[in-house]
Amino acid sequence: MNKFLTWLAVLVASFTLGAFCLTAYPVLAEESTSSAEQADESDKDKEEDSKTDDKLDEIDDLQKTIEELRSKINENKQEQRTLASTISVLNNRILLNEKEIEKTEREIAILERQIDDLSGRIEGLEMSLGELSMLLVERIQHQYKQAKQDPLTKLFVTSGLSGLIREQRYISQARAHTEDIMLATEYKRQVYDEQKQTKEEKQQEVQVLRDRLQIQHNDLAGQRQEKQVLLDQTKNSEREYQKLLNQALAEYRAIEQAIISGRKVGPVKKGEPIALIGNSGYPGCSTGAHLHFEIRKNNKWVDPAAYLKPRSVLDADKGENISLGSGDWDWPIKDPIRLTQHYGKTPYSWRYNYSGGIHTGLDLTSGSSVISAPADGELYSSSQACGSSSTINIRYIDHGDGVVSFYLHVQ
Repeated sequence: MNKFLTWLAVLVASFTLGAFCLTAYPVLAEESTSSAEQADESDKDKEEDSKTDDKLDEIDDLQKTIEELRSKINENKQEQRTLASTISVLNNRILLNEKEIEKTEREIAILERQIDDLSGRIEGLEMSLGELSMLLVERIQHQYKQAKQDPLTKLFVTSGLSGLIREQRYISQARAHTEDIMLATEYKRQVYDEQKQTKEEKQQEVQVLRDRLQIQHNDLAGQRQEKQVLLDQTKNSEREYQKLLNQALAEYRAIEQAIISGRKVGPVKKGEPIALIGNSGYPGCSTGAHLHFEIRKNNKWVDPAAYLKPRSVLDADKGENISLGSGDWDWPIKDPIRLTQHYGKTPYSWRYNYSGGIHTGLDLTSGSSVISAPADGELYSSSQACGSSSTINIRYIDHGDGVVSFYLHVQ
């Protein structure tokens, strides 16, 4: 009898080794629920993918329109410059920008829908992970209790050897399913991390697109203003348009001729007076008293603000003070300084056909008419015909290393 009991205890102990908690009867129900959830999730994914594909097709169509408009603008640039052709180019640029804005807005909308979808998935994964974690804890606790139970006691509690064997079968199945749950929990955790990372990446993409959208809206406002300024300045007249083009070209030719035939005055030190603000060149190539200040590096236009010290100036277009300058040169005129036209693309730069439509310097006025050298160099002076009946006075300083500063319309 003692030998039989010893053998039976060994048998029961072998069944209980590695036993992993609850019985197996919830297993099929849980697997069935999980399969249904996966099928439902798959259907949702297909529906969302279909909607996204439709939106991407719309974006592709917009991109084709954008490329066609760009090609059309480039073709119009090659045509003879007339008021009508210039307005046509501006209209196409405005339309191009509108299409680019629409494309960006659609891209943002797609990303925001994807982010919303990811938020829902992440929330579901958080709940699923929580439930799986609780289930694992319960089963591990149950396993621990099973392992601590005395084999002989279990034999009598389960109504004999046959009941014990049935229980061990259930425990074995539960053990296998618990291992599945452990794998599922790890998989869910990995998916959760991936989905969270994907959401963060898409949020960053949205921010990039929103920044681009703001720039596009600013560009569109500038293009519309440029068109309106063009119509206002030309009074929608081809004759006035050609007149303004010729004025700008005459000023450019005067500078080129001054470089060739300018008279050398001599060395000048920073801060020494070199001229007075005037209106020379009117009406052939000037519209009012101001200083046109430009800088060339190796005979190429550069932004004068890159050479000038930072300071506050009144921006006439904005009607407010702005900070301008990032170099170490003194400004050529004293406070208060009023900036009437920036360097680069401006609402008025359409007339500078020779420079590709950019204003090549800064137009400035001041309460003081004295113009001073912003840096040391060799001073030159020239007077050139500007238009059919006007003469423009120009000073320029050769600062060495290919850098030359110009001062136009001086007295």
